[in-house]
Amino acid sequence: MRSWQTDKFETQNKYSRTIGRLLNRTNASRISSAELFHPFKFNKCFIPFYSQPDPFQNHFIFMLKDLPELIQAKVISAETADKITAYYKSREGASNNRQLIAFGILGAILVGLGIILIIAHNWDTLPGVVKTGFAFLPLIVGQALCAFVLLRKPGQIGWRESTASFLFFAVGASVSLVSQIYHIPGDLSSFMLTWMLLCLPIIYVMRSSMASLLYITGISFYALQSGYWNFPHIISYSYWVLIAVVLPHYYLLHRRSPRSNFTLFHHWLVPAYLSIALGTVAYSTEEWLYMAYFSLFGLFYLTGNSPLFAQSHTGKNGYRIIGSLGTIVLLLTLSFDWFWKRLYIAGHSAEQVFSAPEFYVAMVLFAGAAWLFFNQQKGRSLSDIKPLSPVFLIFAVIFILGYFVPGAVVLINLLTLTVGILYIREGGREDHLGLLNFGLLIITALVVCRFFDSDLTFVVRGLMFLTVGVGFFAANYRIIKKRKTNE
Repeated sequence: MRSWQTDKFETQNKYSRTIGRLLNRTNASRISSAELFHPFKFNKCFIPFYSQPDPFQNHFIFMLKDLPELIQAKVISAETADKITAYYKSREGASNNRQLIAFGILGAILVGLGIILIIAHNWDTLPGVVKTGFAFLPLIVGQALCAFVLLRKPGQIGWRESTASFLFFAVGASVSLVSQIYHIPGDLSSFMLTWMLLCLPIIYVMRSSMASLLYITGISFYALQSGYWNFPHIISYSYWVLIAVVLPHYYLLHRRSPRSNFTLFHHWLVPAYLSIALGTVAYSTEEWLYMAYFSLFGLFYLTGNSPLFAQSHTGKNGYRIIGSLGTIVLLLTLSFDWFWKRLYIAGHSAEQVFSAPEFYVAMVLFAGAAWLFFNQQKGRSLSDIKPLSPVFLIFAVIFILGYFVPGAVVLINLLTLTVGILYIREGGREDHLGLLNFGLLIITALVVCRFFDSDLTFVVRGLMFLTVGVGFFAANYRIIKKRKTNE
């Protein structure tokens, strides 16, 4: 049974840790531990701190009410109290600013769509001149609003993002309406390319991250439309130029606001769209596309572990997650023998390989990933290498052997098993249940794959699953017991 003294003592500890974090954030002068545990009156602040479970902002809401009492009890100085008040108000303003940006963008999109629907309802009854006027009206309004923002409100992010989003859709609406009115021929791919090229200046003129996200989505759709869904398929080399043009804005956004929501969305959308669009380069030797994908995911994983992203929370590091999951999925996919049989039988000649676009794309990505890998490993020991970091290098060797050796599938299975074991080892060494269970899941997925394509008896298959299940329980139990012992 917990006593009220125990609860009060834990609450005081919690309160002291909050004060410490706040003083570090506000660069206030440090206070001693004796001052933190000063026996001031706990009447007002005890219940709010105890009743609120953990949200950081709620602590400050109640703390601000008790600042006069803390000053009177000489727990903190008046100067520190002013810094606490200023810090909390700045956080509250930032929260309100994010809401304004989000609802401003949503409102601009809804207004634009509403105008389009109203005009579309009466479109057939309008004369040609009026139709042309309506076609250019959203574009004129959008440009006027953007000019107003640049001249009068250049520092207001909400205004910049909302007007840029409105102008982005206004450009698309104007192009499509003019094409429909004057029967200009074209297909969806050419329309998307024209729309995105016209909207590219909006990103840099308005310094709009929302326009950047819409642009990246639009050119990725263009790549999919021209490379996957059109027949005959066309390798959209222009996509890679178009995505490169927006990278300077992405880099500056990451340097200027590394923790903003716009930066987070870029961290996820850029690697996701690049992963999807890479398949559009498939032409004659599609087997080399697997080499390209392994190199791409290796490049993503190494980028996620670079100093630019190393301190990011796992959920905010899209490069690391997409790179690791993509690598594991490819390893499990190629653990079946269908690919290696086809590679061995195909036996592409040197002329075929050197004339294929997949080969050059794979070599560029491989060179980039290899440079990043060796650059990160300078001055480090072999024990510091992450389990997935060298996988693309090892796969390159196995891939070349697959042209000459029919049993390369065994090497891929061993590589996948080794990655799972190394993750289990790393999780145990770092006392990290997430890494440990990730390694166990890799081994479990490999066992499931072998369950369906092997000639093993049901007894052997059952023993395999039993072994993995016991491994799950034993590994997690060992980590939890270790934690309790250390406590």
